[in-house]
Amino acid sequence: MAKERPTRIVIVGGGFGGVYTAIALEKLLGHGPEAEIALISKENYLTFQPMLPEVISGSIGLVDTITPIRRLCSSTHLYTRTVERIDLERKRVIATAGFGSRQFELDYDHLVVALGNVTSFAGQPGLAEHALPFKYLGDALTLRNRAIQALEEADTEPSPEARRALLTFVVAGGGFSGVEAVAELNDFVRAAAKSFRHVEPEEIRVVLLHAQGLILPELPRSLAEFAQRILIRRGVEIKLNTRLHGATVDAALLAGGERIPARTVVSTVPSAPNPLVAALPCKKEKGRIVVDQHLEVPDYPGVWAVGDCAWILDAKTGEPCPPTAQHAIREAKCLAANIAATIRGTVRKPFAFNALGKMGSLGHRSAVAEVFGLKISGFLAWWLWRTVYLMKLPGLDRKLRVATDWTLDLLLPPDIVQLKTDKSFSIRREHFEPDEVIFREGDRGDWLYVVVEGQVDVLRSVPGRGDVTLRTLGPGECFGEIALVGESARTATVRSRSSVNLLAVDRDAFQALFTNLPPLRGFFEQLIGMRSQ
Repeated sequence: MAKERPTRIVIVGGGFGGVYTAIALEKLLGHGPEAEIALISKENYLTFQPMLPEVISGSIGLVDTITPIRRLCSSTHLYTRTVERIDLERKRVIATAGFGSRQFELDYDHLVVALGNVTSFAGQPGLAEHALPFKYLGDALTLRNRAIQALEEADTEPSPEARRALLTFVVAGGGFSGVEAVAELNDFVRAAAKSFRHVEPEEIRVVLLHAQGLILPELPRSLAEFAQRILIRRGVEIKLNTRLHGATVDAALLAGGERIPARTVVSTVPSAPNPLVAALPCKKEKGRIVVDQHLEVPDYPGVWAVGDCAWILDAKTGEPCPPTAQHAIREAKCLAANIAATIRGTVRKPFAFNALGKMGSLGHRSAVAEVFGLKISGFLAWWLWRTVYLMKLPGLDRKLRVATDWTLDLLLPPDIVQLKTDKSFSIRREHFEPDEVIFREGDRGDWLYVVVEGQVDVLRSVPGRGDVTLRTLGPGECFGEIALVGESARTATVRSRSSVNLLAVDRDAFQALFTNLPPLRGFFEQLIGMRSQ
């Protein structure tokens, strides 16, 4: 007789919820034929997000915040793919192809949804184009590179206005993520500025925006006020009851109309449900999957949810569980036990967990913490923060690396080397508010622009008359082609008439199309002829 296939448990998501579910299942179900565990994650590592802000300053190494999933759960089948769709009716997960072109499909008996949430800039003009999110490892590296590049350019920038924008750093969000990010960023740029001859630390402006009346609303008021005082003392400008509305290439736009000239804008808020979660037909609350007390999805036996994407009510308090790492890890252990109990036909247990505490680093050997109801601040809280998270960091090798990095960081100056791994984009999107200059007459011609939304004015300087409007362009029209075709300087100034969204094509991509596509070459030659008359 053919041997029956073991019960297949498929986990989607490689964060704390997903990985710790796999770890717990391996311990409970062992390496026998009882069950087959599979985990689908677009990355092959787990990011220890509490330490992510320290990547900005370089106080720990880039890869020291991540641990290979294969080492954490060696008996789990890991599929490094991006999930495209979850079919609850057919009990199947569909993921992207690998190096080939064939889609990957995996059937399941039990499904664990641990997809977390995503950063969303919907409804906030220019943020998707010009703001930096801060959620993943790549985001921390991008922010570090941007800060160093801003210092590099400011060191040789003669224009006072441009220098102010380069040396202004705006971070939106006064929760743990935003506060820890702005604290590390502030410490780093002020220390790194000492290595640049023409950048003075007092020129640097670091701004924290928070929509409420006090930062760190998760903590008791006394600790939040302490954190606020510490940040202000270290040079961080805190704007309370202030929300980031949008961004342009060189400014942060605040709700109410205020503009802060800045070339670095970071947004740690808001988050939105993962699109895969939003597409599932199951019941949701505030975009999160509703589960019962055993973490199973009602009406869909064998489907479970854990972590930030799940709406979980604590069995003791009846309150929804917060989207924190310590809750996700405990939820994962409870969920794994309930899956094992379901397979074996034993009793399942409801989820209940009392948070042990909350901690936030403020940089420069200071932190705030509430542990078992005890309020701690300053150096002691910082020491406790580092001790607790070092113990929680997965993998002995990572613990040793981070401990070594922290020790050396006390003795050595900050590293200001950029690690650029991203490829340059041939096409990008840009956003401008009304009356902003997109490029000036005489600038180098490096981009072709296509108007997606809004209108722009094309202007030329005429002696004795000032700037004269040559034409107004709207959606579907392009500009900037004359300098690219002739490889010359800009022959006019272009300014936004209204709020405008643009599609920009760089010089190399334009030249490749212009040279090798005769119809396109003919179109631009005709367009240039018309505009030159």
